[in-house]
Amino acid sequence: MNFDLALALFWSKKLLAAALLPPLGPLLLIAVGLLLLGRHPRIGRVLAWCGVAIALLLMTPASVGWLARGLESSPPVSAAALAPAQAIVVLGGGKRDHAPEYDGETLNRLTLERVRYAARLARSTGLPLLVTGGKTSGEQAEAVLMAAALEDEYGVKVRWIEGAARDTRENARFSAALLQAAGIRTIALVTHAAHMPRSRAAFEAAGLNVVPAPTVWLSGPDDGVALLDFLPNANAAFAGWLAAHEWLGRLAYRLSR
Repeated sequence: MNFDLALALFWSKKLLAAALLPPLGPLLLIAVGLLLLGRHPRIGRVLAWCGVAIALLLMTPASVGWLARGLESSPPVSAAALAPAQAIVVLGGGKRDHAPEYDGETLNRLTLERVRYAARLARSTGLPLLVTGGKTSGEQAEAVLMAAALEDEYGVKVRWIEGAARDTRENARFSAALLQAAGIRTIALVTHAAHMPRSRAAFEAAGLNVVPAPTVWLSGPDDGVALLDFLPNANAAFAGWLAAHEWLGRLAYRLSR
């Protein structure tokens, strides 16, 4: 078996991110704090309570909304803004390897949310579609599953399938190569609103002009908070993980320039 350095680096990044992000990150902080209680009780208590506080902040709607709001800088795209676009690019966000009801694999919720909105834009504009997303596990690349969903379930034809990318930078680089070969320089980019700043920067660095077409805002409307916004829940925990992932990704991109 040949050693794949790029794949090894990819999984190293994934493991590091898992150790820093919820739920594992706060749990590790709590565990280290508890282990230190015997020899360094003050430090141990501080670390353990910091872990508890971080965990609560990342699963409480009010604090998660504040965290996400700093990422979601692009407004919903308008018809006028879409006018210069020559194609629509939709980014993969993962898949489910075990989906027996689909006879194998299917898209996860993140990718499906993006695909649904891309289908809406494609029908309203008539622009050609490019789907991008590779394979780090399972049998099929994300892009192949995305194209199948768009064509079979939404009735929208996909022109380009980019099935090699393993992260956002590769999404941008590999997609740009396909699009520029077809004479396309300006795209409408579909991804989650929180993911848009990092994605847009990557695609512009790859030489494309980007019209942001975000979908799925993690933060709610900016019209105050209710009592329930201070109660942790499962949806807020997922949104908190995604927002923390994006802030970590932005930091990693800035440090790797």
